[in-house]
Amino acid sequence: MDYNVVWYILVGVLLIGYAILDGFDLGVGILHLRSKGDHNRRILMNAIGPVWDGNEVWLITAGGALFAAFPNVYATAFSSFYLPFMLLLIALIFRAVSIEFRSKEANPRWRSFWDKGFSIGSIVATLLFGIAIGNVVMGFPIGSDMEYQGNFFDLLNPYSLMAGFFALTMFALHGGIYLNMKTEGELQKQIQGWIKVNYWIFVVFYLIFSGLTLYLKPEMIANFSFGKIDLPGNKHELVENHQTLISVFAWTIVLLNVLAIANIPRMLSKGREGWAFISSACMIAAIVMLFALGIFPNLMVSNLDPGFNLDIYNAASSAYTLKTMAILAAFGLPFVASYTIIIYWTYRGKVKLDESSY
Repeated sequence: MDYNVVWYILVGVLLIGYAILDGFDLGVGILHLRSKGDHNRRILMNAIGPVWDGNEVWLITAGGALFAAFPNVYATAFSSFYLPFMLLLIALIFRAVSIEFRSKEANPRWRSFWDKGFSIGSIVATLLFGIAIGNVVMGFPIGSDMEYQGNFFDLLNPYSLMAGFFALTMFALHGGIYLNMKTEGELQKQIQGWIKVNYWIFVVFYLIFSGLTLYLKPEMIANFSFGKIDLPGNKHELVENHQTLISVFAWTIVLLNVLAIANIPRMLSKGREGWAFISSACMIAAIVMLFALGIFPNLMVSNLDPGFNLDIYNAASSAYTLKTMAILAAFGLPFVASYTIIIYWTYRGKVKLDESSY
């Protein structure tokens, strides 16, 4: 068994879990200021109240898995991007504090301040996540010593900023679909109106962003070809020996992505709120997998020289370490998934405000 590939998949699964779960948390924050009145805003915040902190566990777990399985990637990323990571940390902390502090005082100005903090924190965090994905695709100025040779402003290139806005549209749509499950009455009808607008905004950004990706980084489709394509960074025997299998899987994910996007308005029109959310979750999972397949087997791409790429082999821990951790993950990951399922089952249904609500 190739444990390097196993851990590439496991880290990807954790990131997919985070994107789906905290994605709607962030989406609710993005939409928060569009709701009017204290009562409606409390409902929106309490829709994620029991689950938002558990959702962020998936990000922490993914970071820990990256550190243990691919320490060179962890070292390069976390030693080079202090400012972006600090901004992300501040955004997530401010967002969490806003959720906890908002209900501590009845003063309208107090609540308005924390409403803005919740929304701004969610928007900034989403933008930074999108910018990070955009830079992973475009590549970093990484030298032969595995060190980042650029600065903060190099990360703010047009493509990465486009990726950030794409992430905003995706999470706003996902958050609206989640709120549609948790609300009722006039507020739900209002949210359904948001979804209709957000859906088409997302589709437009999806098409533009996909076309821009294919234009700027044609090597992203190397793993989608059934024939051998000699493109920079696609030089591993692993890819060459399993090109057909990888390509079949890649095109299956493309089909899943298209069907999931098309199924969202279909399920909403039928009033099947849960299936609309599942379709949105599948859409996000497919998009993350498409990016992962596009750069595979690389983890961080160097735009200075493809030979400086950090991939699942030159950036990995020892084979013994990967094997030992895979055994531990076989027990730990189902535990995290089970905890998540139990929490969501416990707090299923529409939001009802009471004295313990935010």
